[in-house]
Amino acid sequence: MLNQPLKEYVLNHLLSQVQSPAQYLGNELNVVRKDHRTVSGKLCMAFPDAYTIGMSHHGLQVLYTLMNSRSDWVCERAFAPQPDFENLLREHCKPLYAWESFTPLSEFDILGFTLQYELCYSNILTMLDLGGIPLHVEERTMHDPLIIAGGPCAQNPEPLADFIDLFVTGDGEPALPMICDLWLEKKKHLAESTGLATGVAGQQQREQVLLELCKSLPFAYVPRFYQPDYREGRFATLNRTDPEVPATIEPSMIRDLDGIPLPTKPIVPYTECVHDRIAIEIMRGCPWQCRFCQSTVIKRPVRYRRVETIVESALESYRNTGFKEISLLSLSSSDYPLFRDLIEELEKVFRPLGVNISLPSLRVNEQLKSVAELMNQSEKKSGLTLAPEVARDDMRMQIRKRIKNETLFEGCRNAFRNGWRKVKLYFMCGLPGERKVDLDGIVEMAETIARIGKEELGRNAQVTASVSNFVPKPHTPYQWNGMQNREYFDWAHRYLWSRRTIKSVNIKCHPIETSLLEGVFTRGDRRLGKVIEAGWRKGARLDAWHEHAKPELWWETIAEQQIDLDDCVHRQRPLGERLPWDHVNVKKGRTFLEREQNKAVVQLTQMADAE
Repeated sequence: MLNQPLKEYVLNHLLSQVQSPAQYLGNELNVVRKDHRTVSGKLCMAFPDAYTIGMSHHGLQVLYTLMNSRSDWVCERAFAPQPDFENLLREHCKPLYAWESFTPLSEFDILGFTLQYELCYSNILTMLDLGGIPLHVEERTMHDPLIIAGGPCAQNPEPLADFIDLFVTGDGEPALPMICDLWLEKKKHLAESTGLATGVAGQQQREQVLLELCKSLPFAYVPRFYQPDYREGRFATLNRTDPEVPATIEPSMIRDLDGIPLPTKPIVPYTECVHDRIAIEIMRGCPWQCRFCQSTVIKRPVRYRRVETIVESALESYRNTGFKEISLLSLSSSDYPLFRDLIEELEKVFRPLGVNISLPSLRVNEQLKSVAELMNQSEKKSGLTLAPEVARDDMRMQIRKRIKNETLFEGCRNAFRNGWRKVKLYFMCGLPGERKVDLDGIVEMAETIARIGKEELGRNAQVTASVSNFVPKPHTPYQWNGMQNREYFDWAHRYLWSRRTIKSVNIKCHPIETSLLEGVFTRGDRRLGKVIEAGWRKGARLDAWHEHAKPELWWETIAEQQIDLDDCVHRQRPLGERLPWDHVNVKKGRTFLEREQNKAVVQLTQMADAE
């Protein structure tokens, strides 16, 4: 059901004044439209970043397809507007709308945010406010949409607890339909019995319904029924306000990944996006247990799709989109058990069609040797992407990434022999126990690969070492470690550049201020809600974008709200300390994380003794 007046106003009066107006139009190829009068429930998937980022996110396409496959629900999309469009909407008193029907966000039953990156938090407030929805959970009634959120950042939901009604932990495919149906059922029952109230009575109605959801859904976390306790200015514990709500939250989980249909009619954007290609998730989870990695913890257990499912879905997606590239998604694609069979089958089907098969960063293992031989020429031009993370074997044992430099070098040599020209390497700096020799090793590894390229190609290969700043994430063995400070990262970046001797080797370091802000929002507690709101009201928007980032605004706001930055981000926390996210369960639990942290400490001691 199209909101024609709003659409015409936006088209005729607003879009001519903004950059890239096509990103606000909707109506793309494969978009789903339904008459709102013919469905029971209305869901809007809200991505708190720009359209070009959100439309590149595979999970959005998955849930959009899943909910629209049902005749009783309609699912639409909304994205964070760029500042020019936000300002126009405010100036003209027009609401942020869903792309499919131009329906204001406040008119949906449920608004679902995907939390992929902590620096998108201020955009959530922008979308709620522009959509006509009260910012704070306690101000809403049953007339307002249920505001839910899931994704990696939901593993520490506390910083957003003031704004999100319900957090979803674990896999979204089984959880989202259950939440939608139960909310609609409770809302319908209220409407038929007592009627939907406004004001204080309406807020009480909403609280009662949320309590019922919290009791019924083990993967649903409703923060209003859990109150943090602070002692001596530091988070101490989380207390339940109702004894019937669960003490801990269990993740939703898909047992049979192959039984969950892939989106074979993904929406094709009008505008160029970060990833203009078909995305196919081949497996979920990772067989490895790297101590720094949050994803390998929260996405357990490992689950696979069949080769036939992947190839058939990729072919149907190609026919429905015309994209000339297919990307195979997973945390560790080369650990897919039938990797060679899969690549050979995809190449057989898609090479005659001129379609490129691409892979994300690869694990350095035996499969690496076959990648160089199997992939087609287009992929070779884009380069080989590997994630050694660190460059020395002893540090690699400490982070629990079990690969060998010899395997990496042999894989690169084989790649050069088979026509590859470029290599991109992902590293981290600032890991626990990092030494100067670990930084030396990053440059040495990159330059060794460049020289191997010269031996095979006749000239130095182009090698990029992309170095991120380590942020200790919740639910990892390193969650008790403090993050290195600004001065250390600044020194480390300058030192890496000073060690470079080959021009074809490039060192790219992640912005320090961005990493520090990520550390604040991923490691903080509920007190950060006031920081997020205050920073947003001062003008923080699209913080993940270099051209919009205002880190100095955030540091000023953090100081004004009396958040101890050293305590929140840089302090080493004892194992016995309760953490703000402890109530969110992960597979194997906190005991496993403590055991792994203790092992890491022992290995660090051994490394220091060996120096």
